[in-house]
Amino acid sequence: MNPSMHLIGRILLALIFIISGVGKLADPAGTAGFMESMGVPGILVWPTLALEILGGIALVIGFQTRIAAFALAVFSIAAAVIFHHNFADQMQMILFLKNLSIAGGLLLLSASGALALGVDCRK
Repeated sequence: MNPSMHLIGRILLALIFIISGVGKLADPAGTAGFMESMGVPGILVWPTLALEILGGIALVIGFQTRIAAFALAVFSIAAAVIFHHNFADQMQMILFLKNLSIAGGLLLLSASGALALGVDCRK
């Protein structure tokens, strides 16, 4: 496998989580309110944004890649089921499928690890 392409793939998968986590950090009360409207305790905004930001950074630098990718995959599937289950709304179905697709990429990354160009690869 091409190490540069693998790194680019890790970065692209990580970006959505880092950007989303930073967005939640900018307005945690708003995010907590949305979560509560969907039946999720608002206090979970803090572990959610921590997972998104720190998990995303871990993917970029290749640190504990298998664990970070698996945790983000589980999170993506849970978010799809909890927040995007209204299939009568085409946008929600698209977001559901997007989350499942991201989870698929993350599961592949969880299986492969960082390969090269990551902290996990240093000796």
